[in-house]
Amino acid sequence: MRLGAPELGGELGERATLVQFSSAFCAPCRATRRVLGEVADMVPGVAHVEIDAEAHLDLVRALEVRGTPTVLVLDADGRVVRRAAGQPRKADVIAALGEAVRRRAAAGGAEEP
Repeated sequence: MRLGAPELGGELGERATLVQFSSAFCAPCRATRRVLGEVADMVPGVAHVEIDAEAHLDLVRALEVRGTPTVLVLDADGRVVRRAAGQPRKADVIAALGEAVRRRAAAGGAEEP
């Protein structure tokens, strides 16, 4: 499944997108928002989009999101290349972004960082 601005409610990053599914009473979601925001700010061409899971149940079901926070890493074309449940570590997010960018470069897209 490819995701775009209509499904996400926000624009895809030029190189990759970090999609975070959150809910109102999810304490780890706040820390996840901070980590993903920091990574998106430090890596050019990366966007962070947060989605309220309770308000987007059709998308939650389609992507089989089982809990919050759930993070999807999308390549520049909106394809899911990695996913993780729970609060991620910054190093793991950066590594997953590297994978998304490498896949794009291998497919003849943008160059690696």
